[in-house]
Amino acid sequence: MMHGPLPERDDATHAPTSHPLVGVCERALRTCNSVIVVLAALALIAACAILSYSVLSRALFHAANYWQDEAAVFLLVGATFMTAAYVQSGRGHIGIEAFVGLLSPRANRIRLWLIDLASLSFCAFFTWKSWTLTHEAWSDGQVSNSMWSPPLAIPYGLMACGMTLLCLQILLQLAVPLSGAKAR
Repeated sequence: MMHGPLPERDDATHAPTSHPLVGVCERALRTCNSVIVVLAALALIAACAILSYSVLSRALFHAANYWQDEAAVFLLVGATFMTAAYVQSGRGHIGIEAFVGLLSPRANRIRLWLIDLASLSFCAFFTWKSWTLTHEAWSDGQVSNSMWSPPLAIPYGLMACGMTLLCLQILLQLAVPLSGAKAR
């Protein structure tokens, strides 16, 4: 079950936080996420166009396609990981909400804070491993095993950047209650 619909993205719907640094970070990440969502939408459209071209060129012209599937996968990986922070900002990731109705509002805030802390721990490890993979792929010149052979640093880098943004988003969610602001 989702935590609720994604919030509106204009500044009028966001209450200011008590600590100015948290507010600046929230606005910066919100702006970054807004740009990324547009780019991810374009990446999804591009992936659809590439796969459609691949199917049509194979069916109509019997053309060999060796790059289309991999290019579409790279675009999908980028769109998925890069938008994770945006989804997290609205608590749009899947979660089990069996205890929400049983707990008081304060207990639910504590529960969410502890879940964010556990999520940050996992995501921080994933981020570290993603950056390690990116560095290895870049420094070793690793490429995929296809005829096209694009560098593997591309999908690993997108994964690492997306996970880094997700960690920053979770850090903000942890900082907001500590800064004295009300959670949204």
